[in-house]
Amino acid sequence: MQKITTVSEMQALAGSLRAQGKTIGLVPTMGALHDGHLSLIKLAAQKADVVVVSVFVNPAQFGPSEDFNKYPRDLERDAGLCEKTGAHILFAPTNEEMYPKSYSTYVTEERVAKPLEGASRPTHFRGVTTVIAKLFNVTRPTFAVFGQKDAQQAAVIMKMTADMNFQVGIVVAPTVREEGGLAMSSRNRYLTNTQRAESLAISGALAHAKGMVANGERRVDRLVAEVTHLLGEKRRIRIIYVSIVDSRTMEPAREVIPGESLMVIAVWVDEVRLIDNMIF
Repeated sequence: MQKITTVSEMQALAGSLRAQGKTIGLVPTMGALHDGHLSLIKLAAQKADVVVVSVFVNPAQFGPSEDFNKYPRDLERDAGLCEKTGAHILFAPTNEEMYPKSYSTYVTEERVAKPLEGASRPTHFRGVTTVIAKLFNVTRPTFAVFGQKDAQQAAVIMKMTADMNFQVGIVVAPTVREEGGLAMSSRNRYLTNTQRAESLAISGALAHAKGMVANGERRVDRLVAEVTHLLGEKRRIRIIYVSIVDSRTMEPAREVIPGESLMVIAVWVDEVRLIDNMIF
């Protein structure tokens, strides 16, 4: 596996690979890799001649009071996991390489990014779309792989890719869960054993709602109320939002449409912010 840290070297190599007719699969990450990330790398390896994994903790998608400085970083460990899982190139630029001092250009998606995460983290998706647009231009992928756990992020990137005419396919892979159901996240390592135990209520509430839909429930307010009640029973959990939305536009659903409606949840577990979702 080759490790690259500069934009110029990555662009040159990507251009050479594309000139040779190679397909490139990109897996963008912020490092602190877990089995969820590894599943994305494996999927890319099945579909592409060359797999590029980017590891970059993107400062532009963190708010001023968020956890940028303490976000877990272990590039040596991440590199080992990438190589074992089938990555061919690790692109690990510095902040200065991606955002030099003169940097002043940002990409904003203004519809899908507005609700939910966009409402509670107003600058988050501007940072996401900007860095993904830059990664597309730097690594020149045939396709990029994202996880369903970050459902709104995937929807925002799909919309940006279409609107900006990027010739990049977007692949969304299923959420990978820990034993017990907790969606895998780099932030899970912040959780104490007690917090982790309470966090299982998130996936449990989603599964309960999915069961209600399977039994014929279609009322959005009834499903949201039930999930809110289940989460409210946990002392350490504070709800940021519980909503049912269209899985492509993130607009609020009036009723559940199987295959199209998505329940999304964001909570604080004490000081740890977690998100999860489930398609009905």
